[in-house]
Amino acid sequence: MPGPCFVSKDTNAQIVEGGKESLEFAETSRRSVVEREEEPLSNKAKALVAAVAWSLGITGMAAAAIYYRFVFVMQGEELPYTEMLETVLIAAGAAVGMEYWARWVHRDFWHGSLWCIHESHHRPRDGPFEMNDVFTILNSVPANVFLTYGLYCKGIVPSLCFGAGVGITVGGIAYILVHDGLIDRRFPVGPLGDIPYLRKVAAAHQIHHSDKFNGVPYGILLGPMELEKEEGGVEELQKSVSRRKKASIALSEAKDKMLE
Repeated sequence: MPGPCFVSKDTNAQIVEGGKESLEFAETSRRSVVEREEEPLSNKAKALVAAVAWSLGITGMAAAAIYYRFVFVMQGEELPYTEMLETVLIAAGAAVGMEYWARWVHRDFWHGSLWCIHESHHRPRDGPFEMNDVFTILNSVPANVFLTYGLYCKGIVPSLCFGAGVGITVGGIAYILVHDGLIDRRFPVGPLGDIPYLRKVAAAHQIHHSDKFNGVPYGILLGPMELEKEEGGVEELQKSVSRRKKASIALSEAKDKMLE
């Protein structure tokens, strides 16, 4: 028959202490889980703020440019609001049209007769600039011509030209922020990278560099839509988004460890 079981005070203290440590570990784990659950909400909030700020910033800049152009040209006369509206519509059309223009030029010329220049963008960059940057400078020429003509001349034609110049400029700014900043990471873009659609844009352009669909997509902002028309394009885009997200998380964790 087994004898009575005695637990020494030291052993009892160890059990109590072990219980406390278990409770502390459980609480720490619970907090860690809660933090991980709250983090996506924080990222979503940042992405929403970034998207709104980005949109309002660019459209506000364009609207202000058009308004002050008419104030400057009219020299105190009554502003022609119908003409201003037409200028705004031309600016919006030019900004959207830049995506289709870029897609066509990229496919038929940059990957054709101008490949000797564009090839620099498909190789690892050595330094802050590449030969491909010359296309950005060339695209700014018509914008500057339209803006200058529209700013210093009066009439419907100069007004529409100014609108076209504003639209081309807006499209160029969006391209530089998304392509050079977000995708190529030539400069930081803050929370813009957390915007879900821009993640798709970046992933789609990565697929362009892989040549999996004969170079598609050739556009930037509407790149995901181009892939939707390709067989297996949606699935490949989802995989690319997932890979970029994992790489971004790994990079963030590595930076956090370096700061510890």
